[in-house]
Amino acid sequence: MLSKHNSIQRDQVEMIALDQLVPENHLVRKMEAAIDFSFIYDLVEETYSAVGRPSIDPVILIKLTFIQYTFGIRSMRQTIEELKTN
Repeated sequence: MLSKHNSIQRDQVEMIALDQLVPENHLVRKMEAAIDFSFIYDLVEETYSAVGRPSIDPVILIKLTFIQYTFGIRSMRQTIEELKTN
């Protein structure tokens, strides 16, 4: 029975590691193991400034596009939903 004086604590925190969200045999894990994305830093080094606000990591941007292409995602909203798992 719900009441104002319910003793259940609703403000509990649960800790989850990102590795727990993606299954072991998922395609994204296989791509991550097969492709070394570190070469991107050398390609874009001249376009990023050393001063000012930090930018979004270029590897993350490339991976985002890679996931969109691989899974046939056309909208940014659907991409954000897909990124929660992939």
